[in-house]
Amino acid sequence: MNNTPPSDIEFCNVVKRYGEVQAVSGLDFAVRRGSFHSFLGGSGCGKTTTLRMIAGFEQPTSGEVRLAGKSVAGVPAFERPVNMVFQHYALFPHLTVAQNIAYGLRYRTPRPDKKQQMRMADEALEMVRLSGFGQRKPSELSGGQQQRVALARALVNKPTVLLLDEPLAALDRKLRKEMQSELLRLQREVGITFVLVTHDQEEALSMSDSISVMHNGSIIQTATPEQLYEAPASRYVADFIGESNLFDGTVRQLNGNSVVLRTEQGLELTSPLTPTGKGLSANAAGCIAVRPELISIAGANAEMAREVKLQGCVEDRIYLGSSTEYRVRTQAFGVVCVRVPRQQDHGANAFEHGAPVRVGWDHANGLAMAL
Repeated sequence: MNNTPPSDIEFCNVVKRYGEVQAVSGLDFAVRRGSFHSFLGGSGCGKTTTLRMIAGFEQPTSGEVRLAGKSVAGVPAFERPVNMVFQHYALFPHLTVAQNIAYGLRYRTPRPDKKQQMRMADEALEMVRLSGFGQRKPSELSGGQQQRVALARALVNKPTVLLLDEPLAALDRKLRKEMQSELLRLQREVGITFVLVTHDQEEALSMSDSISVMHNGSIIQTATPEQLYEAPASRYVADFIGESNLFDGTVRQLNGNSVVLRTEQGLELTSPLTPTGKGLSANAAGCIAVRPELISIAGANAEMAREVKLQGCVEDRIYLGSSTEYRVRTQAFGVVCVRVPRQQDHGANAFEHGAPVRVGWDHANGLAMAL
């Protein structure tokens, strides 16, 4: 009996070229039905090209794309069971909100009559909590309300997959947070597959069931948000997701899942091997990543029960509200970043610029991985 959950999207060795430029190379992945999946990466990594191939706006140079188990080779965008929400909403300014939402219904087969179209538009507005807004024009709405109208327009056709092309990028931080909650609520209520493209790691981590981190047209790692943050497969992922202190060096010894790394400064660090990372071998280049929140900071003469202890001085102190970030210049490793929760901070004047301090962590707080 096959217990593998069904997939709404599958890419099988997909390559996309534009002339001599290869935008994506050999993509193999599947998105589980009913999940919220994100493609995360910097500009030019291939995430938008991937989304456009799902939508049908682009065709692969080679390989196969399947939607709900069926190949969509050559199938135009308007015949695919997908809808897309764009960054700039693309609402028609001369139409009412209800007319904007119902616009795509006229192309359905069979085509609903006008009364049915308006009823479906009203249901979609209720879904996005905009009941009673149907007769307004887009110019009479806030940015967040326009975003909800764009969502309602995409959902009214009941697609198999909803594609989100950086839909929250134009919103301010507070409104973006609110819309993230709305998107999660909608996804749970309608139960369809959502696929988000974003360069905002916080957005992807807070909303997704699974995330594919892309770089130079390839998927570097696909995992849950927790796995990406706590067990990055490579130095690139550790650096891109959140913030890490990265210590590069050469593998001196491998003891099961433990790695001894000699750093560029000639010091040795011990750390467990990341469970999802590539294998390391003796004398190979490697890296140990330590998250700032796992590092302790104390006065220069204070006792510290940590396996790795370094002397240094505070180069920067950055107040972040819920935490304080210290950048400590050490002779052994250069600048080490430490993040202290507000309730554990030592007070506003404890470690100011230039203050001598001690920082430290345990071997188990780091993760060793290949470069």
